Amino acid sequence: MRFIVEHGDQSSAARAGRLVLQHGEVLTPIFMPVGTQGTVKALTARDLQEIGAQIILCNTYHLFLRPGCDCIAAAGGLHRFCGWQYPILTDSGGYQIFSLAALRKVSDEGAVFQSHIDGSIVTFTPEQIVGVQEAFGVDIMMQLDECPPAQATKSAIAEAVNRSLLWARRSYGAWSRKESALFGIVQGGVHLDLRRHSAQVLAELSLPGYALGGFSVGETMVEAFPVIEQTASLLPYDKPRYLMGIGFPEDIVTAVGMGIDMFDCVLPTRCARNGMCFTSQGRLKLRNACYKLDQRPLDPACSCYTCRTHSRAYLRHLFMADEITALTLMTLHNVSFYISLCGRIREAILENRFSRFAADFLDAQAKGDPADP
Repeated sequence: MRFIVEHGDQSSAARAGRLVLQHGEVLTPIFMPVGTQGTVKALTARDLQEIGAQIILCNTYHLFLRPGCDCIAAAGGLHRFCGWQYPILTDSGGYQIFSLAALRKVSDEGAVFQSHIDGSIVTFTPEQIVGVQEAFGVDIMMQLDECPPAQATKSAIAEAVNRSLLWARRSYGAWSRKESALFGIVQGGVHLDLRRHSAQVLAELSLPGYALGGFSVGETMVEAFPVIEQTASLLPYDKPRYLMGIGFPEDIVTAVGMGIDMFDCVLPTRCARNGMCFTSQGRLKLRNACYKLDQRPLDPACSCYTCRTHSRAYLRHLFMADEITALTLMTLHNVSFYISLCGRIREAILENRFSRFAADFLDAQAKGDPADP
């Protein structure tokens, strides 16, 4: 993997870069649609390609439990299994262990937990998770980490930081397939001293890239952003910085200005399934009666298939009638909006107008659609 910073914004820490991976190049800033189970919910690989997705995220925890490594190996790797020929990043499953497993026991050796699917007992170690992701043949793989909730005590978060650093070293030692770039994960909650320690130790490993994990786990973005900004500044300038699990469009714009390059979040797909769409003028809640006769596209500034073809009134009708097509069309728009947003951010950085772009975008998002109560 290679990462090139192509241009830095003159008035912020925003930068435009290029990731060169085994399955293609990725232009940053970038949003990665979440394909947890090897699929982005309601979309096909063809849909993703047509809206310009450059890289998707899949989850090692879920794919390990179902369909299992043997099934994916028999297909020739994760790319062939899910029909996606472009880059894939796999999360290690650390977050899922702590959010989904009914029973779990964590030690320095690894995590033992009960599968949420069939109740079987499963063991994850840092070395094993690296081996699984290498067998998948992915472009970027994440270390196994411990992700405590925001309400955990500082001592508990400090313990998770130290354990995650131990697991990072062991992951680094187990890493053998260099085509699959290993990223370390900075933990530490909203405690800057813990974040600083985590970032400094990880930087000593000289990994291909670094992620900021443990955000959006119960804290507000007002609490998170100062820590994100200062932590990002501690990471090597010439390596990609990935903010895990964030967020709303305005969060992405704000974080780019702090020096973040890569994002993922379930919000575009989850919100679409609940009738909410993101637009250049804020969020639309299609359940609202004001859209019953609205013949405008979701977003007049959007060129996705949904906006080129269908009205708000039609989409609301499909959603209220529980038609599956509504979920596909709204998800297509939302994911396209996020990808297009990152493209517009990149263009603004390259043209030295990011600060103006960010101010205008955040102002429009705050005002929202006048028709939406």
